[in-house]
Amino acid sequence: MRSSHKLTSIETTFDEGNLVANAGLLAPGALAQKLGVAELIDEHLKLPADAVGRANGGTKAMTVIGAMLAGGDSIDDVDVLRAGAGGELFDQGRAPSTIGTWLRGFIWASVRMLDRVSRQVLARAWQAGLGPDLDADLTVDFDSTICRVYGTAKQGARFGYTKVRGYHPLLATLAGTGEVLHARMRGGNAGAARGAGSFVRETISRIRHAGATGKLTFRADSAFYSRAFITACQDHDVKFSVTVKSNITAIQRAIAAIPDDAWGPIPYWLDGGADVAETTYTAFKKTKDEVTLRLIVRRVRPTPGSQLALDVVFAYHAILTDRTEPLLELEADHRAHAVVELAIRDLKAGGLAHVPSGIFTANAAWLALAVLAHNLARWTLAAAGEGWSKATTETLRTKLVSMPARLVHSSRRLKLRAPTNWPWREAFEAALARIAAIPAPT
Repeated sequence: MRSSHKLTSIETTFDEGNLVANAGLLAPGALAQKLGVAELIDEHLKLPADAVGRANGGTKAMTVIGAMLAGGDSIDDVDVLRAGAGGELFDQGRAPSTIGTWLRGFIWASVRMLDRVSRQVLARAWQAGLGPDLDADLTVDFDSTICRVYGTAKQGARFGYTKVRGYHPLLATLAGTGEVLHARMRGGNAGAARGAGSFVRETISRIRHAGATGKLTFRADSAFYSRAFITACQDHDVKFSVTVKSNITAIQRAIAAIPDDAWGPIPYWLDGGADVAETTYTAFKKTKDEVTLRLIVRRVRPTPGSQLALDVVFAYHAILTDRTEPLLELEADHRAHAVVELAIRDLKAGGLAHVPSGIFTANAAWLALAVLAHNLARWTLAAAGEGWSKATTETLRTKLVSMPARLVHSSRRLKLRAPTNWPWREAFEAALARIAAIPAPT
């Protein structure tokens, strides 16, 4: 960056009351209005009668969501909406102290009420055409992540199997769109599969309530290998593939029994670098949930000269599944489960970069609001037109949300005067036009 001016000599004053720093929030804000987010929160969210600041939940929630869409990751960051003319454009925004008090009033039942709101918002967005094809087959990825904290006073923040202090939420994301279909906050020491069964069942219910009629396929890593996960899928006629830890003795025996001529090369790999084979495996033997499934095994030769190459000939990766696709196709598709990390990355690049409160239920509410903000971002990108639906949330902030503008009054109407030659003007206008065409919720 160069300039013909001496930049240090330029005077800076903070006295322009008509500027809006993140005027591009107009697009996701308009979408939130079309989907009735604030009204749904006012309708469904009820804090305890003795909670301070329990009124106007919709306004307070939208203050947090707006700040998250602008890149905020702490309660203090809600002030970004009130600078300049932002307080007039996005009126009724609340101060950080008000938001903190409101969040501390949440109990677990209140958090579940926010879950109900996100369920309704998801259905409205999909019915408006901002989600997947409702008749298509859908693939959902399940994962958990660690939200790291550094203080010792946060309720529920514990050291888990990763040896990192934090929280350990569950997430379900839609492959192809990056939408978060469901999320649940858990303590940091929660076992990876704890609550997986009910979480899967709730996710299925959300998808069907949103209008999706196609077949469902669920993918998960080894943390979800459990009786609860598999039976939940089978009870609802959902196909699944789940990674299995290859250090399980019975799995090791099954792998060792695969004949040498059953292994075939994986085309995507270097010649001789990896092979794949399949066998069958009976899980949960001698229980009512005993089931025999396909066991897909990939074996990989360690890089020559690496430490691993000194100890083993092959590293094995096993997948348990009831899916019927051809072997190579299924193995490659299951590896695509890694796309769930893109949604987690976007969450942690925004509202979920921190969990701001010392109270567990306040942080659970914060997660629910972060998911709403994330999905509003995904739907705004979808509305922006072809080529934008795969963009990251950070791209939305950089190219659309961060657009500055001057707020002017003309004929009793508000108007934003944005910069000349804004590079992403067409996408912004396309998003606004698409959002404006969405019918009001009934």
